[in-house]
Amino acid sequence: MIALVIGATGATGKDLVNELLGDPDFTEVHLFVRKTLNFNNPKAKVHLVDFNQPEEWKNLVKGDVAFSCMGTTLKAAGSKEAQRKVDVDYQYNFAKSARQNNVDDFVLVSAYGATSKSKMFYSKIKGELEDKIKALQFPKLTIFQPGMLDRKDSERFAEAVGANVIKFINKLGILKNQKPLPTKVLAQAMVNASKIKSNGYSKIKLANIFSFAEKKH
Repeated sequence: MIALVIGATGATGKDLVNELLGDPDFTEVHLFVRKTLNFNNPKAKVHLVDFNQPEEWKNLVKGDVAFSCMGTTLKAAGSKEAQRKVDVDYQYNFAKSARQNNVDDFVLVSAYGATSKSKMFYSKIKGELEDKIKALQFPKLTIFQPGMLDRKDSERFAEAVGANVIKFINKLGILKNQKPLPTKVLAQAMVNASKIKSNGYSKIKLANIFSFAEKKH
């Protein structure tokens, strides 16, 4: 299979790329990035693109399955408008290009509680992206809605502190259904999702992601 990835430089994206490159079922892994990446693996095909100019690279989005795990924070983006570009526009343009090029399988990392009706900006834009991608009518669409992510060497201070607090509470036997999700586990679940031989729309929430990552297809 040929995999297409947007968001390859983030914590989840890095783990996803490692999973794909190590999986014999994938012969090529195409990465759409803003900055040059170097891989020793011959399966990795790096495309340096300007996400603000999708018309320039849309014809490259061709393969069997597309993975979208791009995202940023309001602090990193600098404004709500800039965050919306990353969390909605860039990913939607990638998905639209994939659909136009007859990519039948799309796997999206969204967020817990995502809905376009939310009064919370982050949940709202994540929900808007889900709605826009569903409207593209991929034959197969899988949306993951993880809660708090456990990222290696996270630069998101509040998230790192929150994850450690929840881990401590989990040890006391409390909130076990809300335990932080390691990005490696999420990446494994995404790869497994791409191997399911069925069509349709699936939404996988935190409670099911851990077990989903263990499935072999």
